[in-house]
Order: sequence, then C-alpha cells, then structure tokens
Amino acid sequence: MNTRPIRFFHRGAIAEVNPDAGTLPTRTVLEWLREDRRCTGTKEGCAEGDCGACTVVVGSLDEGGGLRLEPVNACIRFLPTLDGKALFTVEDLAAAGAGPGRALPALHPVQQAMVDCHGSQCGFCTPGFVMSLWACYERHRAAGTRPTRQQLADDLSGNLCRCTGYRPILDAGQRMFDTAPAAAPRLDPAPAIAALRALATDPPLHTANGFHAPRTVDELAALRVAHPEAQLVAGATDVGLWVTKRLRVLPQVLHVGEVAGLRRIEEAGGVLRIGAAASLEAAWGALAARWPALRDMWLRFASLPVRHAGTMGGNVANGSPIGDSAPVLIALGAALVLRRGGAVRRLALEDFYLAYMKNALAPGEFVEAIEVPLPADAAALRAYKISKRFDSDISAVSTGLWLQLDADRVREVRLAFGGMAAVVRRAAAAEAALRGRCWDEAALGAAQAALASDFTPLTDMRASAGYRMQVAQNLLRRFWLETRPDAPLAEAQLSVHARVTA
Repeated sequence: MNTRPIRFFHRGAIAEVNPDAGTLPTRTVLEWLREDRRCTGTKEGCAEGDCGACTVVVGSLDEGGGLRLEPVNACIRFLPTLDGKALFTVEDLAAAGAGPGRALPALHPVQQAMVDCHGSQCGFCTPGFVMSLWACYERHRAAGTRPTRQQLADDLSGNLCRCTGYRPILDAGQRMFDTAPAAAPRLDPAPAIAALRALATDPPLHTANGFHAPRTVDELAALRVAHPEAQLVAGATDVGLWVTKRLRVLPQVLHVGEVAGLRRIEEAGGVLRIGAAASLEAAWGALAARWPALRDMWLRFASLPVRHAGTMGGNVANGSPIGDSAPVLIALGAALVLRRGGAVRRLALEDFYLAYMKNALAPGEFVEAIEVPLPADAAALRAYKISKRFDSDISAVSTGLWLQLDADRVREVRLAFGGMAAVVRRAAAAEAALRGRCWDEAALGAAQAALASDFTPLTDMRASAGYRMQVAQNLLRRFWLETRPDAPLAEAQLSVHARVTA
C-alpha cells in the first residue's frame, strides 16, 4: 500500500500532515490544533468528549454538493480521520468578520450575541458553545428557519458551562438570528467546497504510522483479515478515551468512516438495514422516523457532537452493558450482519453478547450492518433512560420494551434492559409472566416480581442495586400505563421534548 499525507481544509487552504513511523495514529485533532497550529481557542476540558470545551466543526460535502457542518469533539477525534474534510475552529469566525480598515475583526453574529446577552463569565467554555451555535446558525439560516429554545438546548447538549448558566446562552442562541443577513459577517463556503471536491480525488489514506482508511467493504474486509490485531475505529467516541484516559497505545488503526457502503441506511423486504458506519445521529433519526416513540431516546443518547462522530455499529460492537442502543435494538428483534473476508453470517443481537465486554466476533470479523424488522401491526414500543443528568449522561438503567397484543391479550413481548447485568439482556422470566395473559395490572405485577429472577444488578457509582431493580419495575409500570388497552397515557403527556416547544 502506498502511503500519503493526511490532507484536509483548514484556515482557507489545504493542510498536509505527513506523520512518520514514530508518530502514533491516535494523535488528536486538539493536540494538532494547539501544539502545531497554535490555534488555542479550542480548549481541553475533560478529554473525553463530555464537556464540549474542545468543540470544532467538521465540514463535508452533502448529497447536493453543498457544505454539511457537524460539531464534534476535538479532544477524542483522531487527526487522520479529518482526511478529505474541512476543519473549522473559533478562529475562523473571527476571520469571517475581518476586512479593510478594521483594527479588529468584526464579531460574527454568534459571538456578538454571546456578548450582548452576557453569555460568558470565565470564558473557558465559550469557544465550544460558539462553535455549536455557529453550526446551528448556518443550518437554520440555510433553511430559512429559526430554532425553538428547546431545539437550541438539544444542539447544546454536548456543551457544559460551569459558571454562566444556560439561560443567557440560550438567549444568545435566539438573538444571533436578529442580525440582518446582509450585514452579518459570514464564512464563505466556496473555498471549502472547492477544496473538498479536490480532496475527493485523493486515493484512500494509508499512513506510515499505521492508519488505514479503506473506501470499500471488500477492501476493509481484506485489511481486517490481514490485520486482526488492528483497532477498528469510526468516530473514536469510545476508543478515544482509551487513549486519553487509559493511555493505551494503538499501533494499527482501521478507520471505517470512509467506507461508503457501511454508511448507508436502506429499507427493503420489510427490514431497515443500518450500515455499521452510519452515524448515531443518522441511525437514530431513521429509527425514530419509523418508531416515533424513540425520539426522546434519540435526543438523550450522548450529545449531538458524539452522535455526529460515533456510529450505532460501534456502540453495538463495543458491548457496554449500559449502551443505550442495544436494549432498543434487541426489543425490536434486530440482527447483526457479520463479515470475515468474503464470508457473511447473521446473528441475533441478543446472542452477540457472551459476557462482560465479550462478544461473538471471530478474529478478523467485523459488524457490517444492523438489520431491524420494520414495525408490525398492533405492536407497541417504548424506550426509557434513567440517568443523573437529563442530557449527555451514562444510564443507570435503560430499556427497550416491545409488546404485541391480540385484543387485550399479550401475544408476544420482548423486554430488554441495560445496566441490570454484565451484558444487555432480555428479561426472560418477566416475558414468560406476560405471554398469553390479559395486559392488565395483575399481569404487570407478575412481570415486575419476575424481574428479580431475571437480574441481580450491581451497586456502583451510578446507582445502587436496589435502586436499579426498583427503577426497572417502575419502568414496566410506566410501559403498562402507556400501552394498556383501557385509557393509555399519551406519549405527549410524558415526553419533555413533546411538551416543551418554545
């Protein structure tokens, strides 16, 4: 394989980084920005993609040839994954306001609104907030819309402020649209679009320090067999923490983010097929479009920057017992498409997890896609997440609950829980207590009691064992209240996102 430099658009030109064999392929975008380019507006706070102080915006070409802008966390994003893309930081917004005769650049409307609304105190987190707001600003400005206050809060779910508070920042998010479009300094997208078109003609990236970014499934399969010890990476939203927190060394990295065939989301033959490299944002959006009850889980899964970078295939393959995708997908009866070289097999997701952080993947095998049966008649689905923070937090308990009724009798049921065992698992005893019974309060009580046979949860820093069991039982009751044949509660009565619109 021929090696070449990492190439991406930054500060008005194509940047080239030529890592040598002595440089690890896991160097982060944040390290490169601050140490090599001296772009110090981007900060390091948590170094795990949680606080948002490091937020930058990555640009790529959309299907219409325009510029798609997505905020991501620079602290856990590996630099080679920027190949072929555009990188924007808070310094670019200042440049957008520069002009002849100005001693200092004019502030971008996002920045000016933060000043006018007193949206910054210590200022450490402010550049990250500004970049998330800028991506929101550009998206809505292009569409001719304005976000609601709740939509702004969703867009800022990956940005934490420890001193200012969120009210003035949300005020700034609304104020930034008040500047007349003709008078507002704006970053010209044309140079970035031209650069991205030129970069698209580059060959696949292989670097001297062990980073490989194939572009076809066949090429990925061959590399995976040849290098079974290499670490598969998509957005590095989990693997990045292995590097920044555990100080792990990953000499070989296989990046799946450039494999177009793995990013597709398609519907055929009664199945929704989600490519393993489809972003979490795209995957959850596709699921919620077909099962609207999943919208809250979608918006509460991590944060927007994490959902832009991470993938549902990665979340499932990671196998965390508190991963929020797996309970929902297991409840839906999802299966995985697994590939090794030219061999393909299918495995029910619930059979994929063998023990804590152990799965059924063979050496050289990888997850190619997730296949989800499309909604069945008379089936109800709910997904619930319990965590200490509402946004961007790890679950104490999460669950996907699926129920099919025949009149008022339970024909089939799948109850999957995360946070209750060493792996995400179905509640077999609780399911058995429900099948064939009327979906009434007596059946609910039997299922709640059966949960004690299904799970022996642990006590840890997130929750006690007793709390987890009580929460799981209470979530079953909530499920019954929402799906009981007699006077079910409406989803709009329970969803924060359905109730808060302004």
